[in-house]
Amino acid sequence: MFILVIAIVSAALAFGAIWGIYGRLSKRTEGFLVALAGGALLVSAVMELIYPAVEKYNALYAFISVFVGAATFTGLDYLVKKKWGSESGGGLLAAITLDGIPENLALGVALIGADLLSVAALSGSILLSNLPEAAGGAKEMAGNNSKKKVLWLWCATALLLSAASLIGYYLLTDVPKDILGYLKCFAGGAVTASLALEVFPESYKKDKYWSGIATAIGLILAMYLSTLGE
Repeated sequence: MFILVIAIVSAALAFGAIWGIYGRLSKRTEGFLVALAGGALLVSAVMELIYPAVEKYNALYAFISVFVGAATFTGLDYLVKKKWGSESGGGLLAAITLDGIPENLALGVALIGADLLSVAALSGSILLSNLPEAAGGAKEMAGNNSKKKVLWLWCATALLLSAASLIGYYLLTDVPKDILGYLKCFAGGAVTASLALEVFPESYKKDKYWSGIATAIGLILAMYLSTLGE
């Protein structure tokens, strides 16, 4: 089950990139899907990443971790845009990579002795956000770069996140739970910043007010997945 979950979650990036680069995806559809992902990420950030640490461990350290995650993403996003341009889709790639590494580390740890429904809640939220984000980001990047180069870049990102899950599963078993909790908070902060800087502005620009509906749908789907793990 462990390998299957990691394969499905990571493959969403590769399939999303293929869809965005070679498939026919209108701007309105792309905006709707990115907003859908944003709603799912919103739930994942709060319920799966930040709130558990705030509830169980030192709340101040948890909040500091959230802030550091947001500040780190904001700085890297600025550098990415300065190098590739604001319309390149590189910001979404940075978002997925930065919050994805600790998120997938947490996924690997969560899979240790976890029941099927709990695993479905976390992995489902990650998958739901990865697929449309990869499609939108890869499509924009392909407009300024070689399609093959962009596809390989997203596939490499998928492999990197798979490696993070493997590390979490095999090497972080004995790491104190509070440290893992703060690591998740760092990821939650990065997700929060990515929503504000990349996801919601991008979706509104392409799908206008329908992006609000899509966000709510993504939130509802992710909330439903979360209830499965209770």
